[in-house]
Amino acid sequence: MSVQKFRTFSEAETALWEFHPDESYFQRVSLLWKAAFHLHPIYCRPGIFRFRTLTDAQEARRKEEQVMGDG
Repeated sequence: MSVQKFRTFSEAETALWEFHPDESYFQRVSLLWKAAFHLHPIYCRPGIFRFRTLTDAQEARRKEEQVMGDG
């Protein structure tokens, strides 16, 4: 990978976008996501949950985030 120089932040930001992706681009993205999930797996309990109040829902979410953060 070559070194690129930019005069403005806008030029650097534009260089991050891939406007014409090829097969190797998608393979690199796939490997990146696999590595990310390997480092920090995400688990979501299956199902739909009902709560009587918004406070109950927020409390359940807070508890779930604590459990996921411990893993």
